[in-house]
Amino acid sequence: MSSTDYQTAVRQEEAYLRQVHPTAEDIPGCMKLFDDFISCNILGVQLKSLYRFGHMSECSRKLQDFKFCMSVKSMHPEEKRDVWLRRRAEWWAQRRLAKSSEDVWDLRT
Repeated sequence: MSSTDYQTAVRQEEAYLRQVHPTAEDIPGCMKLFDDFISCNILGVQLKSLYRFGHMSECSRKLQDFKFCMSVKSMHPEEKRDVWLRRRAEWWAQRRLAKSSEDVWDLRT
């Protein structure tokens, strides 16, 4: 089990994302995020998810990403990149610190 606290995880994720996305052009644009949202709602994708997992795909996160992009569209590109990186770092930190199937393996070892 990880003993990392939330703020440390956010800082680590943000540092990693800054390396992966070094310039403002490296973050996805609003059209890409909108395409991702639309692609998630396509019938074939929904049926595949229903077959594999027993439930429809959850596309609300993709819609939130698109709405967020539209809300920061008027910002300066570097400021927009910083805000986007912070938001993604917070999301990854929450995922990293939440329970997962890997917790089972920590208990077994």
